Amino acid sequence: MKKVGPTRGFGTRYGSTVRKRYNKVIAGLKKEHRCPNCGFVKVKRESVGVWKCKKCSYVFTGGAYMPQTKLGAVAKRAAKGAPVETATKEATQATEEVNNA
Repeated sequence: MKKVGPTRGFGTRYGSTVRKRYNKVIAGLKKEHRCPNCGFVKVKRESVGVWKCKKCSYVFTGGAYMPQTKLGAVAKRAAKGAPVETATKEATQATEEVNNA
């Protein structure tokens, strides 16, 4: 029997593409995330877009399913005054590092 992950309750419904996308989003949500304040891997989602570190009680906003998003990284770089091309390249590298960790 094939392991299906978070989509186990869907059966054959909704189509394979939708189930794969759902699986990817939920797996990213449940994955361990690093706290931007203390660096420990104790961040959990409190509600949609609100994340909290269980160690240092640091509360911050992020994406609905991931604490850091590509758009958020680009916006942070742009606010600092960095060129947008550099910001997008660094954001892509940051998300690759997060996905590989």
